[in-house]
Amino acid sequence: MKTLLTGATGFVGAAVLRRLVAAGHEVHALVRATSDRSNIIGIECEIAVGDLADPESLRRAVRGCGAVFHVAADYRLWVPDPERMNRVNIQGTIDLIRAASEAGASRIVYTSSVATLRHSADGAPADENSRAEVSDMIGAYKRSKFLAEREVMRLIGEERCPVVIVKPSAPFGARDVKPTPTGRMVVEAASGRMPAYVDTGLNVVHVDDVADGHLLAFDKGTVGESYILGGENLTLRRILEIIAEITERRAPRIRLPHWLITPAAFVVEGLARLTGGGEPMITVDSARMARKKMYFLSDKAERALGYRPRPAVEALRDAIEWFRAHGYLDG
Repeated sequence: MKTLLTGATGFVGAAVLRRLVAAGHEVHALVRATSDRSNIIGIECEIAVGDLADPESLRRAVRGCGAVFHVAADYRLWVPDPERMNRVNIQGTIDLIRAASEAGASRIVYTSSVATLRHSADGAPADENSRAEVSDMIGAYKRSKFLAEREVMRLIGEERCPVVIVKPSAPFGARDVKPTPTGRMVVEAASGRMPAYVDTGLNVVHVDDVADGHLLAFDKGTVGESYILGGENLTLRRILEIIAEITERRAPRIRLPHWLITPAAFVVEGLARLTGGGEPMITVDSARMARKKMYFLSDKAERALGYRPRPAVEALRDAIEWFRAHGYLDG
């Protein structure tokens, strides 16, 4: 089957690409002209040059495609100006799904995010029924993904677009070229540059399990339904302990109070704005998000799709081994 994949050069998208090719899909990868293509070197696929901000390029890319996997997103926890992020994540998603449906695609898998879900006050893991409002969203990225998913549900209901939604949690593993915010944390911790931690938590999932979940959603998912693709819920302290065990370093023992982190984030973020530098290691939004443990349940995907994530330690080990082999780690 001729299949269009967006985001193929990214961390999750490249993993999905490999799974699609292995499953026999004739993949056409939508790639921006300026994208770093190192993640797809040697993979058998056709390149369709285009951009989510260019609707005509999307209409060209979906011609003849029976399936579409929309994985691409502007994924940054900090942006000086969120307008470009909104244009890509919200309007780009609308344009692509509408173009794919009009071109006759029989199934579209849309990669949303667990960021669109509401966390409970008691720290209990969220599931697909943990409905949120836009006011619950912290930061430009979460808001953009929430609003994009709302538009996708509208397209499903009003225009009968054949979309299945998947919601990955925090992926770790090989080929995190950029790296992503979670990958940056691994690099810093594995290099011995995280002497302290805050009381928070993440749902750690192997990026290859997320990719498997995309194909399971394509094969077995129900149009209009969403499925969390997560793994293991761990405190940040435990994640750093696992990284320390793998790298044979000392785990951080200093726990910083949340009240101390937020003022520091304002300073660091302010310096980034003044200097025009890249994304700071800590931002005001990330400090706010760290006040809650971002735990999730994948029970629905396990029951309905046969999704089976591996232990978190394997995801962290694979990430560290890849970062070390490619020169990201100090020492």
